[in-house]
Amino acid sequence: VRELTAHFTGEQPMEPAPRWEPEAERQFLPDFADVKGQENAQRALEIAAAGGHNILLIGSPGAGKSMLARRLPSILPDMTRKEALEATEIWSVAGLTDSSHPMLLHRPFRAPHHTLSASAMTGGGQTPKPGEISLAHHGVLFLDELPEFHRDVLEVLRAPIEDGEVTITRAAGS
Repeated sequence: VRELTAHFTGEQPMEPAPRWEPEAERQFLPDFADVKGQENAQRALEIAAAGGHNILLIGSPGAGKSMLARRLPSILPDMTRKEALEATEIWSVAGLTDSSHPMLLHRPFRAPHHTLSASAMTGGGQTPKPGEISLAHHGVLFLDELPEFHRDVLEVLRAPIEDGEVTITRAAGS
């Protein structure tokens, strides 16, 4: 309290706290540059990444669809500060941040299992929590083996894709 009083009276100004800067953290993420061949699929992913488009990869098992999709975040542009703050807010509400990693520095990649429920995809619960759609905000939501997902799970994707937002309303809040 004395320091604060001295600061406000001008006797002893306090030094501002140093601004937090994220460390250049090395993450060993799958890199798109490691892909050999698959020129048409690579080009399709590049176009999707450049334009922010959805993409559906179809092919034989073992053709490399999942391998390509896991490398998609490496060709997306770096998140802006605003995007990083938005994604971090969502992850923080979900309890996925901690003091050693207080802010998301890379675009999220979410690959939920095909057995998840519609509420796990969109979010919800008695106290609403973000689902996989929200956790992938500004990143990639990868649905491997798309036909294996339950119909109701795929149906809940319709409004977020069209509107660009997810709204969950429960008795405890929205």
